Amino acid sequence: MAKGWRRLPAKEAFSFVGAAPSAHRQTSGTMWTSLAICLLTCLLPVSLPAQQSTGKTQDNSKVLVARTGNFVKDVPLGVTADANYVIGPEDMLDISVWKEPDLTRTVPVRPDGKISLPLLNDVQAAGQTPTQLATHIKESLKRYVTDPQVTVIVTAINSQRIYLLGEVTRAGAYPLLPGMTVLQALSSAGGFTQYAHTQKVYVLRERNDGQVKLSFNYKDFLNGRNPEQNVVLKVGDTIVVP
Repeated sequence: MAKGWRRLPAKEAFSFVGAAPSAHRQTSGTMWTSLAICLLTCLLPVSLPAQQSTGKTQDNSKVLVARTGNFVKDVPLGVTADANYVIGPEDMLDISVWKEPDLTRTVPVRPDGKISLPLLNDVQAAGQTPTQLATHIKESLKRYVTDPQVTVIVTAINSQRIYLLGEVTRAGAYPLLPGMTVLQALSSAGGFTQYAHTQKVYVLRERNDGQVKLSFNYKDFLNGRNPEQNVVLKVGDTIVVP
């Protein structure tokens, strides 16, 4: 045996060697406990906002969007891509050109049907669909911008209106959204007043051969009778609630 070393008794040696696994287990357990606490602390602030965000009311307002090329732009929730919608005066348009902030802006369609854009000045918008307008702007900008990517979003439909009269909470003119029915229009007006005759609601519609009257019995509709009376509205329709 080397000088300076002494042989430990078997009992002491056994105690010394046996203590190491116990200390190791204790240290390992402490390490894993600390790691778990650290992970929980790091993850907790991330999970809370995610849960809170799910409780927010989503914006269900509808907008129409058209874009050219592969340009993808964030648009509001509830987007409805109606390729057949025709832009009209007083509509609000969001015109975006990718990587060209000076050419991107929200503009109203003037009573003459035109919009004003940088470089292009007056552009005819009324009478075109969002897709047609986006293509027209793209072609016009090619003189100034290399391969422009254009997005046209109709953020407010003001050119197409319907009217609600009588015993509704908020009578007046309302924008006609794509696919809007009688029931949806009544909901937009806040529903009926306490004096409304809900079984005698009707829609006045202008046709080439004159004005027609379309009946809508709200009570019957709720009971599942005559569902066809909940017609899709057209521009200029007037809903009357006696």
